[in-house]
Amino acid sequence: MRALRNLLLGMAAVGPMLGSALAAGGAPTPPTQQWSFERIFGTYDLAAAQRGFQVYSEVCAACHSLTFVHYRQLSGIGLTPEQIKAVAAAVTVPQGLDDQGAPKEGPGTPANKFKAPFPNETAARAGNNGAYPPDLSLMVNARVGGPDYIYGLMTGYGTPPATMVMQDGMNYNKYFTGHQIAMPQPLQDAQVTYADGTTASVEQMARDVTTFLAWAANPELVERKQMGVRVILFLLLMTGLTYAVKRKVWSDVH
Repeated sequence: MRALRNLLLGMAAVGPMLGSALAAGGAPTPPTQQWSFERIFGTYDLAAAQRGFQVYSEVCAACHSLTFVHYRQLSGIGLTPEQIKAVAAAVTVPQGLDDQGAPKEGPGTPANKFKAPFPNETAARAGNNGAYPPDLSLMVNARVGGPDYIYGLMTGYGTPPATMVMQDGMNYNKYFTGHQIAMPQPLQDAQVTYADGTTASVEQMARDVTTFLAWAANPELVERKQMGVRVILFLLLMTGLTYAVKRKVWSDVH
């Protein structure tokens, strides 16, 4: 599973390069944002990630899947086992066959992957005027600019210039390549009600859901950084010990 994930990460990294090569002119680079998880010792803002999970659940999950995320992994954003069980049980998932050999469904469990909104690509396109909503599991890694791009896309909708001819069914977005995107503006002010009382502006929801998607793509990020710090400290210690041993061994040599 880890090998498959690494392969997909590599493929995702190639995608944006190919897209950039094919796109003429491209789109403006979204403004750089400050993200807690991008600093060298940075960690995820768990409150923001939990709010972002709410935005994903109430807005994005209607079209976009999270194929590589299991419900049990939500402990990584601070959800308790009871909360995770409740989230999983709120969806129905296939549970094999009944006594008559017919497929049966039942409440999800923490061991299940996030339920996809559509059974297959054909159904997804049929429900979205021919457009295929991409899976969001690795989206932060798959786009040049990562979280800045996702945030920019969520906040980049607007009125097209008077000289721009829009194709039927397309929406203007200043940070999308070509500026025409099939996805309608997904976020509106006060679209969700945050349990912690945070004002749900478009910018706030975009920042929160970006934080959640960054975690979904890199749930082991904090552990990797912690391991890196331990490795550096170990190497510094070994360097000091090696130097001390060298001084001791050669102390009698003139």
